[in-house]
Amino acid sequence: MPNLMEKTLSQAIEQRRATPSFDGAPIPDADLKKILEAGLHAPSGYNMQPWRFVVVRSEEGKRRLRGASFNQPKVEEASAVIVACGDADGWRNGDLEEMLRLGREAGMPENYAESARNNIPNYLANHPDLTAWLTKQVMLAFTSMMLMAEVLGYDTAPMEGFEQEKVREVLKLPLSYTVVALLAIGHLSGDDKFYGGRFNMARTVFDGEYGKPIKL
Repeated sequence: MPNLMEKTLSQAIEQRRATPSFDGAPIPDADLKKILEAGLHAPSGYNMQPWRFVVVRSEEGKRRLRGASFNQPKVEEASAVIVACGDADGWRNGDLEEMLRLGREAGMPENYAESARNNIPNYLANHPDLTAWLTKQVMLAFTSMMLMAEVLGYDTAPMEGFEQEKVREVLKLPLSYTVVALLAIGHLSGDDKFYGGRFNMARTVFDGEYGKPIKL
């Protein structure tokens, strides 16, 4: 049965905490599908969608993933852990053609498609830091998934505490994949994490130029 404790997006953003411990109750497939689709609808550079996600739900899978994540208990306690990766070779292996096919079906002009077919490979093949580019794209989708999970009434824990090569081995990932982050999803068990506070706009937001406070 899908979760009925939905929140507004504003509530989800304001109330979200990095959950320290989960109760392990399974997530209904309908809810998990909504969470994943929220990520797949995220924007990306050139619409290349270079993300790949491995959903770990089995007890054995979570146990092995925990061993690759500095033995953090919440990896094993979570109902599901979404391992978010970026594929450095996706554009070489069919993603570009599929993006163009979908674009044409939706009305992409032919001159735009031909320009993209030439420019995108040149851009990605010569990118000075492709891992950084991939991380930007993947985190857009990752954040959409996290917020959708929160809207649906689940608790989440975004995680960067893992060992890249160990996760790669556990999940049998291709060498072209970079593991960007883990998203643990479930329901809180015990006390929630304390609220650490957020910086005031006066410290981090400027109006038109650096140093000029924004007044809203």
